[in-house]
Amino acid sequence: MADKSYLAGKRILVVDDEQDVLDTVVDVLEIADVDPAVDFRTAMEKIEQQKYDLAILDIMGVNGLELLEKTVEKNIPTVMLTAHALNPETLLSSIAKGAISFLPKEKLAGLDEILNKLLAAHYAGQPTWKILFEELGEFFDAKFGPEWKENDKDFWSEFSRTYYVSKGIKNRLMHDEKILSKGI
Repeated sequence: MADKSYLAGKRILVVDDEQDVLDTVVDVLEIADVDPAVDFRTAMEKIEQQKYDLAILDIMGVNGLELLEKTVEKNIPTVMLTAHALNPETLLSSIAKGAISFLPKEKLAGLDEILNKLLAAHYAGQPTWKILFEELGEFFDAKFGPEWKENDKDFWSEFSRTYYVSKGIKNRLMHDEKILSKGI
């Protein structure tokens, strides 16, 4: 898995209102065909007009959670990227709306490595969230505090056991042509 690039040649939509972040993502993901958008309107037009293998959406500044609903509807695996909305509530919302991951902008330098692992898991039908928490669990614990999962203890207990999120997966599957064509 580590030797294969799941990013090579992929068409990736990146939406962020900060040009330096867009430039960094384009540089880090040079192996892919990255299509940047700096605002909500431009991103919506691109989502409607083009096909993407992956979307990376900022949460603040571009209304990323609303864009997430549209990418899930279009069956585009989506990773949320944030600095200002880096909190447990937005993480839960991203999971519930069907994102495959939630990454802090602080980790942009290693974006290609984590995305490669996430896409490998996604294409193999494995839980992408397990990869995220194996890679960044300690980061989230340090950022959110040691008791951050206590407010939603039942959710996190079940989640940690399975790493599958039924609502998020259900949202993605409801728009998957492979599933819909079978009448499921």
